[in-house]
Amino acid sequence: MRRVLAVAALLAAALALFLYARGSGPAPLTLTSVSTRYAVTVSIPRPTTGRVAAEVRVTSGDPHTVTLSTVMPGMGHATPEITADQRQPGRYAAEGELFPMAGVWELSVRLSGAAGEELLVVKAPITE
Repeated sequence: MRRVLAVAALLAAALALFLYARGSGPAPLTLTSVSTRYAVTVSIPRPTTGRVAAEVRVTSGDPHTVTLSTVMPGMGHATPEITADQRQPGRYAAEGELFPMAGVWELSVRLSGAAGEELLVVKAPITE
């Protein structure tokens, strides 16, 4: 009887650990880039494959439009641009499929405004 209880307790602990690890997901991703006209910080609370939400905070410059896209050079994959909506001055939000698969992606932030257009590129490691 003690063996049955010990095995049941061990299985329950393993299941609890599996569910906890699965539910915690990847750590939030924060990426920063600076150019001659703009400086941005991109925050992705849940950087995973499929549909994600991203916030772009512009800390220098005043763009009229902000778009996001990704490229995985090693595999030849790319995603179409997603236009970010301005939520308040200097803060933009975008949602869409940026990372179709796990791997190292190049996240491009295109900013366009009175000062001109620039493309800022940062590496985004996606594990799930």
